[in-house]
Amino acid sequence: MNDHRKKTAGAVGAAAVIIIYYAFFFGVIAMSDESRLMKILLGIVPAVLIFGIIYVCSQRIREIKGGEEDDLGKY
Repeated sequence: MNDHRKKTAGAVGAAAVIIIYYAFFFGVIAMSDESRLMKILLGIVPAVLIFGIIYVCSQRIREIKGGEEDDLGKY
């Protein structure tokens, strides 16, 4: 059971670091002197990446809880 916690913590930790990075990038774009349209266009990329990372992390946690800890084992 302890191994499940380590793997879950690893997945959540990696996702958190990446999300913080892209959130910072999104903040820099929001504070820039660009036009509103340019801010929206440039802000879409980090926003989509953040949601994608959250989705992938939640799938990984479900895999770990389901006992499928080794992703490469099924190939």
